[in-house]
Amino acid sequence: MKEYLLSLDTLNINLGSNEMVLVNFILAFVMFGVALSIRTSTLKSIFKKPTAVIIGLILQWVALPALTCLVAIALNPIITPMVAIGMILVASCPGGNISNFLSSYSKGNIELSVSLTAITTLFASIVTPLNFWFWGAHYFRFAEIRNDVPTLEIPFTDVLLQIILILGFPIVMGMVVSHFFPRIAKKITKITQVLSILFFIGMVIVSMTQVLSGFEQRWEVYAAILCGLIVVVIHNAIALGTGFFGGKAAGLPNKDCKTLSIEVGIQNSGLALALLFNPTIFSPDVWGSNGGMVIVAALWGIWHIISGLTISTIYRHRANKKQA
Repeated sequence: MKEYLLSLDTLNINLGSNEMVLVNFILAFVMFGVALSIRTSTLKSIFKKPTAVIIGLILQWVALPALTCLVAIALNPIITPMVAIGMILVASCPGGNISNFLSSYSKGNIELSVSLTAITTLFASIVTPLNFWFWGAHYFRFAEIRNDVPTLEIPFTDVLLQIILILGFPIVMGMVVSHFFPRIAKKITKITQVLSILFFIGMVIVSMTQVLSGFEQRWEVYAAILCGLIVVVIHNAIALGTGFFGGKAAGLPNKDCKTLSIEVGIQNSGLALALLFNPTIFSPDVWGSNGGMVIVAALWGIWHIISGLTISTIYRHRANKKQA
């Protein structure tokens, strides 16, 4: 497996200035759509029943990145450092924009889902770069000991500033529209959610096209993508399990555990892609090729929709059987 993943690490996937503007616009639009669901009443309700929310934040902000780092170290013999750091970047991102829909479909705790999405989105500008810097640095220390990579420093300040720029403004605008124009927000929320998914799929297609163009032989393409997908499936299963069993260990009801499973298992990998395409953060002169990181973020964006729909359907089926 490592041989094929190494072929990804030789690829340097960058976008032109016009394409980068488009990627940032897409991400801003996605975050604006997420912020439309953030209402002051939702934030106030958190203080009434904070236990499940606090546990969810611990699982999302601490448990998932920490476990991802440990899994990356455990898989070190078969994955590359760039794939590993891509896993840590995805784990450091806030929850994905379809988690609320999946929680509702699974008959989970929709209030808990919205609350967690709201908080992780609001604090993403700080938490994402902090987690990526902290756990990425820990992994790189291990990799350096194993002589897998040269010394690399994760640019915490650059990541922080870029995330504030591309997330802060659209989130504030979405919350303003939600607060002062609730009827308009309600009407356009579903439209923005659908468009967000379509835009994100477009980002993934562009990413995969860039990856595919770097290979000369077709069998190498399929082998590399398959190996990357195996890593993503394992990582995503750990994320889903972290949410569900973490909630169980904390003594939360099954309805909350289902929601935590989805919230922790659905990550905003679109943010990860936007950061990876930003040369200010991931400069080719410092990081070299980024193909391994890009393939993880792109494949995660596809797979977490499939796994999320699958697990939420299972949860829904079980809930219907209990009600029957």
